[in-house]
Amino acid sequence: MDQVLKASEEKIQRRYELRAEGFDLEKILKRAAELLEVSQEEIEGGGRYSRIVEARSLVSYWAVREIGMEGTEVARTLGVTQPAVSQAVARGGTA
Repeated sequence: MDQVLKASEEKIQRRYELRAEGFDLEKILKRAAELLEVSQEEIEGGGRYSRIVEARSLVSYWAVREIGMEGTEVARTLGVTQPAVSQAVARGGTA
């Protein structure tokens, strides 16, 4: 039980630190675009090219799991459905 609480506290602390550093969806989009050498417009514009899907998955994972955003907000920005974001989060965690 203590390990579960400790893990939860660490997750909350990390989320707080990332937000304090100014991480938001815009910054996540920019960073993913740089890392995967695509444009933010490509990530937000849809398409099923593997690099774009990978970038969208990474953005979804970081936004939902790391900084605690709602999947619906991420979906709106990326121009996809909320279930698509849920799938992308799962893919992003394994990438």
